[in-house]
Formats: sequence, C-alpha cells, structure tokens
Amino acid sequence: MLDGFSRLDDMVNRAVELDQPAIALTDHGNLHGAIDIYQSGKKAGIKPIIGVEGYVADGARDERNPQKRSPFHMTLLAQNRVGYQNLMKLVTASHIEGFYYRPRMDREILEKYSEGLIVLSGCPSG
Repeated sequence: MLDGFSRLDDMVNRAVELDQPAIALTDHGNLHGAIDIYQSGKKAGIKPIIGVEGYVADGARDERNPQKRSPFHMTLLAQNRVGYQNLMKLVTASHIEGFYYRPRMDREILEKYSEGLIVLSGCPSG
C-alpha cells in the first residue's frame, strides 16, 4: 500500500476491507515488524508475508570503500519457514559482517541463504 505506513492495525484493517488474501511487511534492513504482522494477519484471517528491504553492497559486504558507500535495495520475501529462517540469517549477517553506514548483504551471502525466498527489486532505490 505505502512505503512507511506506520500503523500496522490500520494497514491490516484496510487489507481486510479490500478483501486482500495476504499482506506483506518489509522493514528496511531489519525484521522488527515480523512478529506483529504475523500475529495481526493471522488474527484478521489474511496471510502474513514477512520480508525485508535489504541493502546490497556494491562488492563484498565487508568492504569499507567510501566510493561504494551507497548500497542498492533488494526486497526479499519469505515463502515459507525456511525462507523466514534465511531472512533472519541474512539480516544478522548484514549487521554483523556487512555494516558500513547501513547493514549490507552481498551476492555471496544472498546465494548462500536464497532458499525459500522471493527476490524483487520493487523499490525506487533497487
């Protein structure tokens, strides 16, 4: 619906009004809203889709090059439990191994933890 929609209950209620079968939440660089969207979606009778708008490094995630400071966006959605577990691994690695102004992933780690994920470039920064 919107980028930055701040009230989860309003978002879920609107999805119900529009008779949507599912609703997705993609936080930037983290999974802070995952549990809330899962619980709210289940309670409302619609499928919750958990995702993240990951920052992808232009090169290796552990590279700290000021010329390559602006990462690209990539939207990752969990298809199933394995996908959700891989999202958690990717987000954790991006914060621990790839943090340079933002939590960044790279091609290597995306390939390693790609099972169960749908990958999109649906963001203006993608």
